[in-house]
Amino acid sequence: MPSIGKMAIMNGWSLIQNRGGRGEEGMKLLNFLKEEWVIPELSGTDKPSVLKELSKVLMKPCGATSPEELIQVLLEREKLGSTGIGEGVAIPHGRLKRLKHFFISFGRSTRGMDFDSIDHKPCQLFFMVMAPENSAVENLNLLGRIARLLKDPSFKKKLMGAKTQKEIFQVISDEDERY
Repeated sequence: MPSIGKMAIMNGWSLIQNRGGRGEEGMKLLNFLKEEWVIPELSGTDKPSVLKELSKVLMKPCGATSPEELIQVLLEREKLGSTGIGEGVAIPHGRLKRLKHFFISFGRSTRGMDFDSIDHKPCQLFFMVMAPENSAVENLNLLGRIARLLKDPSFKKKLMGAKTQKEIFQVISDEDERY
């Protein structure tokens, strides 16, 4: 039986995933994700190393002095419960005071890796979100949009089948424009 904290996290993700599109208007991923922030094959084999790779590409855009600054924020959030939401997907996220808008990086691990996912299965697709500190509603909307897009098996299959950074970005772009 999961702990009350774990159940709250699981129920929170359920709420995010089932928002039904409310509040997601204008929350296009491409407003916050650039092609150069897409990592076609993550080399990390555990949670800290994957978070480091995803953080490195957002270090300068977020105004961080090192990837560790972002990793610390992400690991603090992970203490509340894993952001591995199941079905091969993780959406690590955190908030930074100095940010004025969101930043997203994306990484893929074709082999999959343990990310303490709620379904105990390996994660392959990672959308990392860095958010402004005072953005609770917008943050929930953006996380919900990502979760909703990733519930579509054909989208996940296309992401896994894309060969290059450019192809992956195009898959995300095409899906982002559909909604």
